[in-house]
Amino acid sequence: MPRSPFLESVRTEIRTRHYSLRTEKSYLYWVRQFILFNDKKHPTSMGNPEIERFLNHLAVNRCVSSATQNQALCAIIFVYRHVVNKDIEDLKYRFAKKPRRLPTVLNQQEVSSILNHLDSKYWIITALLYGCGLRISEALSLRIKDVDLVSQNLFIYNGKGRKDRYTLLPRGLNTKIESQIARVRELHNEDLMEGFGSTSVPKSLHRKFGSAMKDFTWQYLFPSSSRCVHPYDGYVCRHHLHHSAFSKQLREAVLASGVQKRVAAHTFRHAFATELLRTGSDIRTVQDILGHSDIRTTEIYTHIIGDKRAGTISPFDRL
Repeated sequence: MPRSPFLESVRTEIRTRHYSLRTEKSYLYWVRQFILFNDKKHPTSMGNPEIERFLNHLAVNRCVSSATQNQALCAIIFVYRHVVNKDIEDLKYRFAKKPRRLPTVLNQQEVSSILNHLDSKYWIITALLYGCGLRISEALSLRIKDVDLVSQNLFIYNGKGRKDRYTLLPRGLNTKIESQIARVRELHNEDLMEGFGSTSVPKSLHRKFGSAMKDFTWQYLFPSSSRCVHPYDGYVCRHHLHHSAFSKQLREAVLASGVQKRVAAHTFRHAFATELLRTGSDIRTVQDILGHSDIRTTEIYTHIIGDKRAGTISPFDRL
């Protein structure tokens, strides 16, 4: 099916600015929806009225969340600013205010119960989320070279905000991780025997490093079960496990465990931070481990454990 020249120009602008592949997909989706909603008019012939009608349609008819509304608005503003070369001014629509919510936190018994219903690599991934405070994208993007079982460190490359950092690695995971590394080596050897063996890397890096991308240390700790074609550079490679595969296993484990909370991958990161603060870790240290730019993001966990209440006791407990 032929591609739209305009959407291809949007794709080019996104890649020129080194946005992530997920951002590229979401922006192209919303631009396409915007054009289809307005009877396939070209964006150069549209302006504020069409944008406002589309955003109102998302809020009223599709009942999307505030985050989704903001994402759609960002995509449209990007197109007009960088592709159409037209600034959108006096738009009768502002970024939707997100509700301030405290994160769901699991206690240690609930974490153990969920872990008991996971096995193999999914157990290790969940253990890393809780034991190291990782985001799911960071855990799945780990490579063999990022794991240091001697100094008990994990190197997080290009985390949120394009920041690198180190975080602690629990010694209790060493045996499991060593077994996972052995499985990755076996899979990698099979790829090499079949004439493949390259891992996926950011665009153009494959041309820079060439055959080094077949080195074992560059392989993902949690590789995908199948090979794929790199979306930018077109070579056959093995990417990391998709987050949807982990989400499916986690959902089944939560149901089987009987934990009556809404649990997602990020919930274990919240539990990690809360447990560190509850047991006396310095908030600056926790901020550094989590990779937060602003300490106010870390301070939200002090609300969960009650540090902001200055030892206040409920009147009911005084009865």
